[in-house]
Amino acid sequence: MSVVTAVLLVATRLAPLFILTPIFAIARLPAHVRVLLILSLSLLLTAGLNIHPIEQPKQLSDLFLAMANELMFGLILAFGLFTAFGAFLFGGRILDFQMGFGVANLIDPATQTQAPLIGTVLNLMAVMAFFLIDGHHLLIRGVAYSLEKIPPGSSLINLDIQVILAQFGVMFVYGLAVVAPAVAVLLMLDVGMAVAARTMPQVNMFIVGFPLKIFLGLLILALSLNYMGPLLEKIYSSIFIYWQRVIG
Repeated sequence: MSVVTAVLLVATRLAPLFILTPIFAIARLPAHVRVLLILSLSLLLTAGLNIHPIEQPKQLSDLFLAMANELMFGLILAFGLFTAFGAFLFGGRILDFQMGFGVANLIDPATQTQAPLIGTVLNLMAVMAFFLIDGHHLLIRGVAYSLEKIPPGSSLINLDIQVILAQFGVMFVYGLAVVAPAVAVLLMLDVGMAVAARTMPQVNMFIVGFPLKIFLGLLILALSLNYMGPLLEKIYSSIFIYWQRVIG
């Protein structure tokens, strides 16, 4: 019975990581496939790490309370993924606004919501790069580490809220850093077009500037991708640094 309880609690912790984050964009898979995947991984982790609940629930209410704690802890871990990959959406939104794509949105396949055009492209690129560098292996190791440090059924009383609040800054700082070269060039272009509009009022700068900003924005963004490797490593590392601070 303890094994079944452990698998159920581990699955509750893993569910937000597999369903709510852009890493595993499996929202379009049938529900029974997602449940089977989560339960299978939970069973492997429970058996491989010899995980047992810190206290066997004696009543159904105790089991629901333990599952609620595990769900909350899973959401806290998923928040680290959201903020890291949200940096690409945030940076893309800034670049979309500067380039004139602010009115264009795409459907994010992970969340089934509207997302910025450039931000969605950058986010999908980041997910692909995450799997290419075997980041999903580190993700599973991080989950195993959390199960060893905080066994299923543990309380979240000692959780440091300041760590969670500080993680908000990752999205804004790294989001601006991702598109900083393109945004800087577009800002200088805006200044140049403003000066030209004052000296040559007969030229329609809106007609000239709109395609020029799109061309330069995409060009600088494409050129900056060659030098984005260290920044991607920092963004991905922020996930596990946040996990380590949360787990303690």
